[in-house]
Parts: sequence; C-alpha cells; structure tokens
Amino acid sequence: MRLGGPILEKFETPDKWIQAISARGYRASFCPIQPGAPTDVIRELIAAANKADIVIAEVGAWSSPLSSDSATRVAALKKCKDSLALADEIGARCCVNIAGSRGEPWHGPFATDLTKETFEIIVETVQEIIDDVAPIRTCYALESMPWMYPDSTESYLALFKAIDRPNFGVHFDPVNLINSPQRYFGNTAIIKEFVEKLGPHIKSCHAKDIMLQPGVAVHLEEVRPGCGQLDYQTFLREIAKLPKDTPVLMEHLPNEEEYALAAKHIRGIGESLDLVL
Repeated sequence: MRLGGPILEKFETPDKWIQAISARGYRASFCPIQPGAPTDVIRELIAAANKADIVIAEVGAWSSPLSSDSATRVAALKKCKDSLALADEIGARCCVNIAGSRGEPWHGPFATDLTKETFEIIVETVQEIIDDVAPIRTCYALESMPWMYPDSTESYLALFKAIDRPNFGVHFDPVNLINSPQRYFGNTAIIKEFVEKLGPHIKSCHAKDIMLQPGVAVHLEEVRPGCGQLDYQTFLREIAKLPKDTPVLMEHLPNEEEYALAAKHIRGIGESLDLVL
C-alpha cells in the first residue's frame, strides 16, 4: 500500500509538487489539478509523477448529481464527467465522489436519500457518467457516507451489481461506514467484511479515525488517526491483501503538524505488522 495525503502548501510546478510529496515520505497523492488544466500542465504532471514513482490516487468530483435543483444537477453531472475524463487522462486510480444528496446541503443528510427511488437514481446517474466518458484507464467510484448510499457493505454490493459497469470501482473509507454505536464498537468486523466482499474492486482508501463522544444523543466525531477507536491494525492488514500499490490517503486535518502525527501513527502500526507504506 502507499500512504499519502493532501499538500497544503502552494506550489507552482509539478516538480515542486513532487518535492513536497517526497519531503513527507508520501508515495501516493490526491490529484493536484482540476479539470480544464492546460494540456502541457497535465503532461508535465504525468511525467513528474511517473519519474518519482508517485501514484495519483484519485480525482475528486465533489458535487451532487442527484440534486433536485436542475441547474445544480446539470453542473454537477458536468463536473463528474470532466473529473472522470481528467482521471483517465492522467491515469489516476479512480475519480471519486459521494452519491450526492437530493436536498441541501449537497452532501446530506436528507429525508429521501436512503430510499429505493434514490437508489435507482444513483444507478442511472453513475451509468450515465461512465457511459458518456467511456474511461479506459480508470474507474468512477463512490465514497460511502453515513446517511446516503452506499452506507454499508451490503448497499455498496447492491449498487455495484445494479450499476453493472466494468469501470465502476469501489472506494473504501471505513470511518464513513460507522454510523451507530453498534458499528463503532464492531468496526473490526465491518472492515473485514468490506474487504472480503469488495476487495478486488477497491481502487483507493481514506485514512481517518472516529470517536464516540459521551452524551445522551449519539455523537460520532471524526478525529486524527490514533485519537479514535478505528481498528487500524485490522484496517492495514486487510488493505495489505489488495494490490501492493493501493493508495491510502489521510484527509480532513487542519495543518501539517496534524498530518505528520497521523502519518507517524499509521506508519508505526504498519511497521509493527511488517508493512511498507
């Protein structure tokens, strides 16, 4: 597997981007450019990543192509298709998005997002995105979310079968599958089941952590890796069963110091398991 994370500092050239990645010991990265980037910039980025042996894990298409607002939906569909085309051009492991909410905010939660009708809309939407772009080197994938499909191994499997496209892949974010105390305390089994049933199709992973806070109302809070209760030994051990270059990307931390602490924690567990990240 290959550990990576966002580069928070600004850089002017692909070489500077590579220098920033290498300084952190990363071997994978989010795509640093957006759809519409000049052709020469894309070519320079591909060349720099190949020369430095850096895997571009994913191009984010963050938007809601399920929006009930027609203008928002049209714009989101274009963003998804353009992002998938960019991912295919640069050879990223996947283009990733959430399914999207039918209400506001675009990433939910909303009352109708976990319904049979919405499931069918997700299937049709993803099929349209993949069919219109017809990627050759990459996949379109959905990141799980606690309150919208795919919200479990079972719903991801159902979507995978219903979408029925060879260029539909799987994105693995175990923290986003934890939406109840039962899943929180049983996250070891959830990680194992997800990889067992969907492992051959996993293209990229996110590395976070989660903590159940005290109080009468259930409050699950995303925290830095090492500060929560996600079973990282099982997470890394299961990812090690996948192709050796599978990316594992940290995210959502506020500064470089936090990313350094997260990377230290993850690498420490990897070393204890004789895994190279």
